[in-house]
Amino acid sequence: MRKKAYFFFCAWIGICIMLSLSLVSCKKSPEKSAEPETEMQAGKKETAQERDDRMTWWREARFGLFIHWGLYAIPAGEWKDRTNHAEWILTTAQIPVTEYEKFAPRFNPVKFAPEEWVRSAKNAGMKYIVITSKHHDGFCLFDSRKTDYDVMDATPFKRDILKELADECRKQGIKMCWYHSIMDWHHPDYLPRRNWESRSAEGADFDRYVEYMKGQVNELLTNYGEIGVMWFDGEWEYTWTRERGIDLYAYVRSIAPDIIINNRVGKGRAGMAGTYDPESASGDFGTPEQEIPATGLGYDWETCMTMNDHWGYNKNDHNWKSIEDLIQKLVDIASKGGNFLLNVSPTAEGLFPQESIDRLKAMGEWMRVNSDSIYGTSASQFEHLDWGRSTTKGHILYLHVFDWPEDNKLVVPGLVSKAQKIYSLADPQTELSCDYQAGTAVISLPESSLDPYVSVYALEFSGKPEVVRSPKISSESDIFHRDLKVTLSCSLEVAEIRYTLDGSHPTTDSPVYRDVIRLDDTTLVKAQVFRDGQAVSGVVEKQYKKIPPRPAEKSAGRTPGLEYAYYQGDWERLPDYSALLPEIQGTTEKFDLSPSAQKEYFGIRYKGYIHVPEDGLYRFYVASDDGSRLYIGDELVVDNDGLHGPTEIMGRIILEKGKHPIHVEFFQRTGGVDFEVAYSGPGITKQPVPAAILFH
Repeated sequence: MRKKAYFFFCAWIGICIMLSLSLVSCKKSPEKSAEPETEMQAGKKETAQERDDRMTWWREARFGLFIHWGLYAIPAGEWKDRTNHAEWILTTAQIPVTEYEKFAPRFNPVKFAPEEWVRSAKNAGMKYIVITSKHHDGFCLFDSRKTDYDVMDATPFKRDILKELADECRKQGIKMCWYHSIMDWHHPDYLPRRNWESRSAEGADFDRYVEYMKGQVNELLTNYGEIGVMWFDGEWEYTWTRERGIDLYAYVRSIAPDIIINNRVGKGRAGMAGTYDPESASGDFGTPEQEIPATGLGYDWETCMTMNDHWGYNKNDHNWKSIEDLIQKLVDIASKGGNFLLNVSPTAEGLFPQESIDRLKAMGEWMRVNSDSIYGTSASQFEHLDWGRSTTKGHILYLHVFDWPEDNKLVVPGLVSKAQKIYSLADPQTELSCDYQAGTAVISLPESSLDPYVSVYALEFSGKPEVVRSPKISSESDIFHRDLKVTLSCSLEVAEIRYTLDGSHPTTDSPVYRDVIRLDDTTLVKAQVFRDGQAVSGVVEKQYKKIPPRPAEKSAGRTPGLEYAYYQGDWERLPDYSALLPEIQGTTEKFDLSPSAQKEYFGIRYKGYIHVPEDGLYRFYVASDDGSRLYIGDELVVDNDGLHGPTEIMGRIILEKGKHPIHVEFFQRTGGVDFEVAYSGPGITKQPVPAAILFH
């Protein structure tokens, strides 16, 4: 209870100081002149240059350490007859809060050595550390004045773990960063309760909880020196809204203007894929979890991943990823322009598991030789490399060989520029030869790999290296009903694109692309890049179909609104609603969740007609959490089914002017609730489907 007394004392002193200042002066501080700003994302205005300056260190770092540590390390994944728990054990084992609190007096990690933790990360080649200041269980690893449920008050350890770690990071030149959970299963004001809990929600005030959480965020950003990243999590439940995310983002940046914040501060993350729209959602980078995107994302992103199967310590989890796999994952992520945040889960004693130590050590040994190909690099310029990956830095291309060629000939498709020098990072003094053919380079490698995991070769050029990719074929849609404009483009400045419209492969006699191609019938477009009379890329093709508009229905609904049927159930995919008995049926003005009085375990089916003002191509967008589908007549236009976070899927259909049957299905299991049906069409920008065009 020492903190409560301390709090009242500080409040009394603060009031006295404020009264004294009010008597001394009533002058306002001069306002600074405002600089031109560009709104870059929800919750913050800044110029593109300011954003780049803020993100520079993080983009150059590429590799960081994630640490999940808390009371859950004590049971080490075991509860009763199950051994597959970890940091979620409070809810996966359905442990009452009062019972879970009994772990706190047992938390005494006397072998915690911050200098060893930071040294392990630094020696592994990591540039920043993100640690759980508070996970979903609500227990804090720092000295918080907002609660006694922390390491200083509730445990015999009584050491501010975050302070010791932050001080050590500064000593060793590592960026200190915090993970902080928005969700809090312990706090009495956090809502919703777990559906298995017996704790009453009566009197709980979520706004009061948010003020508590923001107070802790303030402590984390003001008591521990400069912090590089605020890594939020637990944003998916319905109580956390887009508006709250925008507010929290702005609040954090008001305290620490140069800090970087992940996209989980607000709504908009597409489940484990971690993707989001940076223009409309808060956050500075995407957060793919336990997966690596197939390609780059077009914005900053970071894959977070475990070394085995759990984030928190589980003593029975021996499914460790191999060293080779982890190094190749690091390379794969860097080759796509992302960062790799690799997790370690310490034991209750405060030790990194030996398996984690071994892997960090091996990755560090690889990085000491090959880090130039990771730090400060940009994504690969190549379309695809069968044998590995590539990164770029200035006038250097780095080639990462995963699979050693049997004939020791490394074929690099698309490389047009000739390198001045080619060498292995493991043996920079030995130059390699290369044979350049039309759009392909063939490097003669040594007889065997110089590295047991990934060999890296540097290609130095006198200027920006030219790499040709297959041309892009672009259009508004792959279906049309009158005519369609098609454009072609390629990555080379000095080259020509030749194309065909009759299904044959392009040749030197095929037309050269100079302007927009207009199609008036179903056509297969093929294209290929040529330079100096030779093909230097692969052939790409795209089919475009001319189809008539779907006929409008003459005898359609005249009454405004939609019919709906409301169901309750626990599903992982959309059920066959026609085989179920609805709880409620009625009409609703538009596509929304007003028929539902609950936030979990329900489904709704909407039926009616939509009126479109003219013939043309229409796009329908369904955003949902969880699954949804949209039909026009019997045609499935949007399929967004399954369990997932907030995800929007778009579908296209060509419609005749008039009314068309529309049928939308939605279900919600647990977690966040998100649902919107939008459309766009001739002269209509994307917008939620208005009630004025819906009938039944």
